[in-house]
Amino acid sequence: MEKEIHEQYEYARRRLRQKKILYFHFVLFLLGSLFLFIANRFFGLGVNVNNTNQNWCIWVISIWLFIFILHFIKVYITDRFMNKNWEREQIDRLVALQQKRISQLESKINGDTENKI
Repeated sequence: MEKEIHEQYEYARRRLRQKKILYFHFVLFLLGSLFLFIANRFFGLGVNVNNTNQNWCIWVISIWLFIFILHFIKVYITDRFMNKNWEREQIDRLVALQQKRISQLESKINGDTENKI
């Protein structure tokens, strides 16, 4: 019983840490995007690199947003449904499937040896 409580506590602590890192990533994304936009728009940082007036910060922010979305999916979708219980269920299912196959093979072997005798 104590082991289960400890596992639940560790799982809750790990989930809380994942969410905390995600929130930090979101705040960093907002501040970083604002900084990049201001640096591009008002200070002209990187404008003379290509001799074009493209908003390079939009590309950087878009890529960063994509990475943030992947992080969000990992924390709230993937890790939420594929936790320790899911892993245990999958392992139990695969072990049961293997045992079923082994028993089928054993019964087939026993049936073949009885037919030969």
